[in-house]
Amino acid sequence: MARISGLEKFRVPLGNQEIELQQIDHAEGGMSLLRIRIREGRRFTVFDIDAATALRWSDVMRRWADGQESDAPEK
Repeated sequence: MARISGLEKFRVPLGNQEIELQQIDHAEGGMSLLRIRIREGRRFTVFDIDAATALRWSDVMRRWADGQESDAPEK
């Protein structure tokens, strides 16, 4: 049995997709994963990723965001 803990939930300004981040803790083996759920209308896309993949993904996203001119809040 897995325990699911909500981490964050927000909407994307353009496209209005709902993004939900959850931590999945598996009882057997003690493995933890990050679940990324993207809802577009009635359609869901779900990714369950390990910590190494989450770190790589976040590094690429941060480098991209740092290179953009935007109205995003300061880090």
